[in-house]
Amino acid sequence: MSLLPESASFEELVQDYFLAVRGAGLMLSALDTQLVTAWAQEGVPFEVVARGISRSAEKALWDARPGEPVLRSLRACRRQVETEIRKYRDLSAGQGEEAAPAAKKRPARSWEEVRHARLCAALQALTEREAALAPRVHRLLEAVLACVPQEPAAMDQQESWALLALLRALPFSERRTVWRDARTGEQQLMTARARRVSRRFRLQAAVRRRLDMKET
Repeated sequence: MSLLPESASFEELVQDYFLAVRGAGLMLSALDTQLVTAWAQEGVPFEVVARGISRSAEKALWDARPGEPVLRSLRACRRQVETEIRKYRDLSAGQGEEAAPAAKKRPARSWEEVRHARLCAALQALTEREAALAPRVHRLLEAVLACVPQEPAAMDQQESWALLALLRALPFSERRTVWRDARTGEQQLMTARARRVSRRFRLQAAVRRRLDMKET
């Protein structure tokens, strides 16, 4: 999800992603830095925190005024990020525990498997809601069903790939509108790297908005 080198620290990854999604700024405030340090101590993958940030940003994206950052601070994401951390830890704990007798019929699922199931459900619902797209979405759904990611980064990649495939399935005039929506409010003072991350986030959000798909 990040374009920083593999040697980057958790804190660097979170700062890089937040500022790119936010669309402005060069560094975090002291209070935001303390928050990132606390999240680092949770011991969860970067992608879990990034997911909380993106979900918070997407909720705020369409209410932001032109020229204003999507989020004013990382603290605005705290509730959503900590919800994702809790989900990840609870699901990871469930994977390592012996199933109770009543739960044996339904094996515990990982964080990635839960997201994968939601993505599949969203695609299935889309085939019923968008008749013109149904044939292409069915083929996409088959491809998604064939591969259940086993790590957070792979799940992010699969979801991103699916959303871009959905964008390509739209008629040209609608694709152009989605691209225009994604570029609205784009900050020109960002680095090229941050602009790519920001544009990808906005594009995926615009596709979900056009197709009325809730984030998986």
